[in-house]
Amino acid sequence: MPHICPCLISLPLFHMLQFLLLPLIRKIMAESLLLPLVRGVVGKATDALVQTMPRMCGLDDDRETLKRHLLAVECMLADAEERSQTNAYLKSWMEKLKAVAYEADDVLDDFQYEALRREAQIGKSTSRKILGYVTRHSPLLFRFSMSRKLEGVLDKIKELVVEMNMFRLEDSVNREERQRPRKQTHSGLDESAEIFRRGVDKEGVVKLLLDQPDQRKVQVLPIFGMGGLGKTTLAKMVYNDQGVQQHFQLKMWHCVSDNFGVIAIVKSIIELVTNERCGLPDSVELLRQKLVEVISQKRFVLVLDDVWNEEKSLWEDELKPLLCSIGGPESVIVVTCRSKQVASIMSTLKPHELAFLSEEDSWKLFSNKAFSNGVEELTELVTIERHIVNECSGLPLALKTMGGLLSSKQQVHEWKTIAKTNIGDNEVMPILKLSYKHLSSEMIMRST
Repeated sequence: MPHICPCLISLPLFHMLQFLLLPLIRKIMAESLLLPLVRGVVGKATDALVQTMPRMCGLDDDRETLKRHLLAVECMLADAEERSQTNAYLKSWMEKLKAVAYEADDVLDDFQYEALRREAQIGKSTSRKILGYVTRHSPLLFRFSMSRKLEGVLDKIKELVVEMNMFRLEDSVNREERQRPRKQTHSGLDESAEIFRRGVDKEGVVKLLLDQPDQRKVQVLPIFGMGGLGKTTLAKMVYNDQGVQQHFQLKMWHCVSDNFGVIAIVKSIIELVTNERCGLPDSVELLRQKLVEVISQKRFVLVLDDVWNEEKSLWEDELKPLLCSIGGPESVIVVTCRSKQVASIMSTLKPHELAFLSEEDSWKLFSNKAFSNGVEELTELVTIERHIVNECSGLPLALKTMGGLLSSKQQVHEWKTIAKTNIGDNEVMPILKLSYKHLSSEMIMRST
């Protein structure tokens, strides 16, 4: 148990919770900013406009090397951030990495600016040969200057990669597979979810599913938002809606998580339709034929829950040709995901972004959990809880976790004791931290 300053014990519980939680959240945010920074530099190094100048200057190999090194670092950052809490050397390494990432970003900005400047000066229609000479700035001097800058950044990043390999860090895929229990969902709706049902969200999604007249191609509707907002719950509510059940001839639910492989998903769909094990060999062509056979021209709704894949080619080149070429008119695939990028890659319909709960719904969900074990709604408790609900900011996962935690306490003094414990060790913070790491760079910067 961490040391609690005696002066805090006299404070109201909500102030103590705020005192303990906010520094932890700020710490998570500060650490997590490094990951979107590196991702942003990788994205810039891949940008077509940025690539123009290194290619013209004969430095494209160096740009590509920089990108590869940063991608290697990006894979290890989650493990590095966690271990840096107890490893001063690793923490120092991350500080150096941040400085080099900013330096690399500046170099790529220089390439981007020069490309835009030359484009504005001579126009897009001029040949690239003339582009290299017609400029107030000497191309040779620019190439020499940028060669030195890029070489300097490369030397530093290579040194950091060598150090990184000494730490024996675990890449993000293996780490998440080890740490995160594989999520398994089903289409059954927990009745307790009705207490904070999202009437407007449900009506909007159901309307989209049912309002596809004369649409012959399979449509894809993503539901996206940060972890803990209730995407799966909303998908279940839609899936179990009476109108949806009656409208679609086939209803299928598959939990994807990190297994976005064609074989696994297609076999699962075949098994869901036939209600028996699929014993076919792992041949895409054989599975495609079987899929066409069992789906035929039936109108279907397929829920792909918890999709994490951000590789466009996996969807565009492998799964989409299979799943979107079968079934009858007005068939729809519903995708739940945390990433806006996933939603953008897969959508054919406008993605439905899930918002935080309203104050009224937040209170309903929290009080349902907090008072579920016979805890009386004493005036003093309700006053404290209202402030806790506000701190949860409409996030269902945080509301349920904090409500469940307090429901085991029968007396006011027991509730106050919670503030003296390490709140960061309860289950909500690791989940919130995982969710935070999958926010986009823009959402992270907005939250700071």
